Amino acid sequence: MTFLSITAESFDYYSWIILPCIIFLSRIGDVTLGTLRHVFISKGYKKIVPFLGFVEVLIWIIVVAQVMKNLNNWACYFGWAAGFAAGTYIGLLIEERLALGLQIIRIITNQDCGQLISELKEKNHGITIIDAQGAKGPVKVILSIVSRTNIVSVIEIINRNNPTAFYSVEDIRDKGQGVFTSRKNSSALRRILSVRK
Repeated sequence: MTFLSITAESFDYYSWIILPCIIFLSRIGDVTLGTLRHVFISKGYKKIVPFLGFVEVLIWIIVVAQVMKNLNNWACYFGWAAGFAAGTYIGLLIEERLALGLQIIRIITNQDCGQLISELKEKNHGITIIDAQGAKGPVKVILSIVSRTNIVSVIEIINRNNPTAFYSVEDIRDKGQGVFTSRKNSSALRRILSVRK
């Protein structure tokens, strides 16, 4: 009884529980910012990148200093690694919810696509139609540049009108002139907090 009470009193809760949790949460913060910073760089958002980089490195250097002071504490290493993994995942989730930038969707079909084309035009999606030759004969290639917030609705149109069509989606950095669907009217914060079906 006395031994247990002495052990409980001598246990360093700060070093073995509180500090690793602080390191874990801090690493989530700085790695999330780092992930978003890389995404914003790739999409050409120049103004926010320096701010994200400043906060990211500030958090990182504070956390590194704490780990270096506790080199014999394996719980700090665990908090560091777990925070890195969680921060990467959370950063990607946030980026997916933000749905920044534009994407090009390529639709290839050897079926009648008149209804598909009509509905895309009706929804004000700019399209380019190309006659092409596929492995099994003539095909139509339909190209459209859309905001990432509208990709799901375009895929729904494809599945509804031409479910056997092949399509691919790729990111693009910028656009020139043309017909573009307006971005869905919801704030970035609302998109981050939205629950995906």
